[in-house]
Amino acid sequence: MRPNRLSLILFSALAALSLAFGPASSLAQENAQQPPAKSEPGLSDVLTDLLHGVEGENPTAGPDKRVPFGREEVQLSFAPLVKQTAPAVVNVYASQTARVRSPFDGDPFFEEFFGRSVPRAQSSLGSGVLVDPSGIVVTNFHVIKNADEVKVATSDGREFTSKVMLKDETLDLAVLKISADKPFPVVPIGDSDALEVGDLVLAIGNPFGVGQTTTSGIVSALARSHIGISDSGYFIQTDAAINPGNSGGALINMGGQLVGINTAIYSRSGGSIGIGFAIPANMVRAFAEAAKAGSDFFERPYIGAEFEAVTPQIAESLGLEKVGGALVSSVAEGGPAAKAGLKPGDVVQTLNGAVIEGIEALDYRMATLTIGANATFGVLTKGQQQQVAIALERAPEGLTTAQILLRGRSPFAGARVAELSPRLAQRLGLRSDAKGVALVDVASASPASDFGFQPGDIVREVNGVTIDSAKRLEEAALQSTRWWRFTVERGGQTLRQVLRY
Repeated sequence: MRPNRLSLILFSALAALSLAFGPASSLAQENAQQPPAKSEPGLSDVLTDLLHGVEGENPTAGPDKRVPFGREEVQLSFAPLVKQTAPAVVNVYASQTARVRSPFDGDPFFEEFFGRSVPRAQSSLGSGVLVDPSGIVVTNFHVIKNADEVKVATSDGREFTSKVMLKDETLDLAVLKISADKPFPVVPIGDSDALEVGDLVLAIGNPFGVGQTTTSGIVSALARSHIGISDSGYFIQTDAAINPGNSGGALINMGGQLVGINTAIYSRSGGSIGIGFAIPANMVRAFAEAAKAGSDFFERPYIGAEFEAVTPQIAESLGLEKVGGALVSSVAEGGPAAKAGLKPGDVVQTLNGAVIEGIEALDYRMATLTIGANATFGVLTKGQQQQVAIALERAPEGLTTAQILLRGRSPFAGARVAELSPRLAQRLGLRSDAKGVALVDVASASPASDFGFQPGDIVREVNGVTIDSAKRLEEAALQSTRWWRFTVERGGQTLRQVLRY
């Protein structure tokens, strides 16, 4: 191929010379009397084709690609976009005092020689994004989990002590508030539903504490679930390098908008291998709005229905062409779903026109909707497609809302308990139809904390007494005994324990 191309170049060059020094006038008169014919490729065309890297008989075929010509094209850069957005990405420093319990604590003889256990400071590092000029910062929950103090450092070197406005472990999101005399730079929150696989994105954060870093990549996939990051499974996947310390940082589109909060990576070494995950911006927007409204927890719309995954067996039995949607498992009597005619066995396939790939997608779509609005559910019921309008309401409180702090000498001392309602169940991350008495909060350094009790645990039985009210649990916890036998439900599993305390 190369000799032929070189011969063509030499031939074209000789032809050009002969035209320049030969009988040009006669040729010009002859050509003037004839219609112009399609010109053959000249020397400049051949050189251009060579630069293009085109081979074969038809060098103009294929996509319109070329090497850059001119300084301006060579210098194309993300720099203007980084300058616009990077000042709104901050570093988040969380610290807590952890007390390491010594086996000699409480023994006067050994304490005299070995001393008492000394509290030790622990710290974690992450990133955050300013989304409001007043100083509202969005980050990940796991960055500030169990922190006694959270500080925020801006890109201009200033450091602020922050206040936690709202946090949710199931979503792995938290909102912080910092204050200054002047407005802060912000990144506007974009529409993550407008993203497509292949879109260019930038990831900005503070990996490994080396300082603010920007990496580029594309959107590798959308609606990722079952990846074990959090209870809420609906993520943007990107190959932009994300490393430890990037958590809570910004995923930016080419319009300079926030489209995700970088959250986690797949890695065997601890470093990026090109598989990172971000929480979609539409969820971030809803969470930030709840924080600005002063909510004490992220409240999701309530319709009075519970859902399960559609398995291949269920899909086959219902005549579905493919596995997808969310199967209605139960409907609360008198709830919005029941009033709209939703029934157990129905399959929700769309919500406001968006396809529901599974229960994770349904949870995500529901969480981003506004309480008080109506939503249109595309439902498959008895083999027929229907559009069902359901009102999105606030979860009901229940008959009893009082919380009781358990005291006395029992494994439950230091726990705050209450009878479950749909609203309380939502706050604790439980199914809205869960019943019983649950731990709402557990004081640190309390017996309940030492024995491993967690908020959301449902106490079913204590020393043979069935627990059907918070008052009954309070009475059971005041028993004068050193032996304790109890049954607790956690995450759908039943735990039984016998201990001496």
